[in-house]
Amino acid sequence: MAESTEKAKTKTKPAKFGFWKGVKAEYKKITWPDKETTLKQSISVVAISLVIGALIAVLDLLIQYGVNFITSI
Repeated sequence: MAESTEKAKTKTKPAKFGFWKGVKAEYKKITWPDKETTLKQSISVVAISLVIGALIAVLDLLIQYGVNFITSI
């Protein structure tokens, strides 16, 4: 019975404080990219998004043309 009261005394801190302590420790480990790297990656994302958007638009037009052709027969 003495063991259970000792365990209860040692576990007085709620788990959420331990969670935030862990979050803070992990946050300190993050290495943030420099301005040049961020700019290059942002430009890449925008360029790829534009290319994929254009491809989807072309495919949409082709499919729309095909469906209109089939339904007009």
